[in-house]
Amino acid sequence: MKRRTLDIMFSVGGLVLAGLLLVMGIVLTSNANFAKNYTHDQLIAQGIKFKPVSALTAEEKAQPCLVKYAGQALASGKQAECYANHFIGLHVESIAAGRTYATQGDYINGLKTQLTDAQKATPADPAKIADLNKQITDATTARTTLFQGETLRGLLLTSYGFSVFGVKGAQGATVAYIIAGLLFLLSIAGLYHAYKTPQSKGFAVPDMAANGSQKVLVEA
Repeated sequence: MKRRTLDIMFSVGGLVLAGLLLVMGIVLTSNANFAKNYTHDQLIAQGIKFKPVSALTAEEKAQPCLVKYAGQALASGKQAECYANHFIGLHVESIAAGRTYATQGDYINGLKTQLTDAQKATPADPAKIADLNKQITDATTARTTLFQGETLRGLLLTSYGFSVFGVKGAQGATVAYIIAGLLFLLSIAGLYHAYKTPQSKGFAVPDMAANGSQKVLVEA
């Protein structure tokens, strides 16, 4: 095979591949921008704002991201993750001694069983019955708060997860652009080499030695 033909084949192939990577990079960039803008618009619409530093409690100040974003409007995926895990999560954990919305239901059912037993007891203890009723009321209120907090936390973390896809898309686009650029430069170099190479020059051309044996010469 002629060396010039080989150079042209590899160079054209490299240009085609570079073009495909460029298209892929453009698609990934478009998706990344959509994810970023959509997340931003949806979060801004919620009107959530981080507390200023002066309003943070000692527990909240122990969360670095709450100090970092203090006073800012919640508008990005990273901010959503911070607010969900380190603000809502912090307060939800303290509402019912670490119980979740699901486990709080079991706790309430246990209190109701105790109330039933207390009401059936002879003689009945009015003070104990009143205390159990109050505990059930407080636990039910706490469960409602847990439901609201965990729901908002889940929605914010979903927004964060969606934003991560955008970040990964942007990183993939950058890699695609870099590889496409390298392939383009190498392909141009290959075409230039093909242009400078004589048409008669071969690649891996067999050469008959003086003793009749065959040698393969690879010409640069």
